Amino acid sequence: MRVFVTGGAGFIGSRTVLRLLELGHDCVVLDSLHPQIHTADAEQSPTWRMVKNACQTIVADVRDAAAVEGAVDRCDAVLHLAAETGTGQSMYELERYTNVNVGGTAVLLGRVVQRRERIRRVVVASSRSVYGEGSYRCAAHGVLSPDSRLATDVRAEHFEPLCPQCRGELQLLPTAESAALRPASVYAITKLAQEQLVAVVCGSAGMPWFALRYQNVYGPGQSLNNPYTGVLSIFSRLMMQQADIEIFEDGLESRDFVYIDDVVEANVAALCADPEQVGVANVGSGVGTSINRLVELLGARYGYRGKVAITGRYRHGDIRHNVADTEAAASLLGIQARVQIEEGIARFCDWARRELSADPVKQQDASYRKSLAELESRGLIS
Repeated sequence: MRVFVTGGAGFIGSRTVLRLLELGHDCVVLDSLHPQIHTADAEQSPTWRMVKNACQTIVADVRDAAAVEGAVDRCDAVLHLAAETGTGQSMYELERYTNVNVGGTAVLLGRVVQRRERIRRVVVASSRSVYGEGSYRCAAHGVLSPDSRLATDVRAEHFEPLCPQCRGELQLLPTAESAALRPASVYAITKLAQEQLVAVVCGSAGMPWFALRYQNVYGPGQSLNNPYTGVLSIFSRLMMQQADIEIFEDGLESRDFVYIDDVVEANVAALCADPEQVGVANVGSGVGTSINRLVELLGARYGYRGKVAITGRYRHGDIRHNVADTEAAASLLGIQARVQIEEGIARFCDWARRELSADPVKQQDASYRKSLAELESRGLIS
């Protein structure tokens, strides 16, 4: 196949492109090289350098209809990764997130559907954020998906979600694709819109499609510059400086961290799936890791001796827990996560230490503090 990869110079995109090329496919990459990800000097971006001479590349915004049209017309499949990412930032940059994520997907699909006779499959990167808090069990009311946590509960340091019917305690469950969709941030809303656009447009045109709901993707190559996403990168910079670290809530909030290589294999499997395979699938490890545990793992690798402050503060739009049910990915695509968190963190830290040690300016980057100040000024941190 020749695969059109939007956002193909990013963390996930660049690794997927190299894997596709390794397997004998061809790729056309489109990427805007946004400075929030690639820094102001994109030529120094390691993920851009990975792909720029490996295949055909187009530096353009996904909303550029002419650029998209020219690329789609030469390809057999589409992997749509281009998106603005960042839960907190999306809450006050609504127009940018909506225009890029929703508008860009509409531009892409407008051309894809005109080439329905050639395009074998469209795969879109969605997010676990579409579930909101995800799945829990109430002893009295069974399996349910609670609403976003109440500000009054969080301020009282009751961080766990409660049953919306009886206000009782809940037991966390892995979240399956059949769970209720309750996006709790602007970013999450746009990701749900992306996958629904793909489902409706491709479905009506008779084109095979897949939406992959990524959990928290991490690993070597992820942006160490973007302060709005990537807790591993943020903590790594602070630990390399032996700077103090603030942990929100009580540190027991958890995420499903999935290693980049496992995500790449999911992308390839979805692109190469049989035509009758359509739908959505979680891409995760199926294991929750608390932020406290994450800090412990990172600190051990970096020899961190700084102060860790558990502050009880809360960022609006954050969910409490995140654990994926991965059965659909296994049954539909034949994939499962292979890299455990301990091994993945070791690989990530070894890479991040080299990157940050080689660039003292990057290590001292103050943009994370600035991002927190932006959230506080807009009342998005309690």
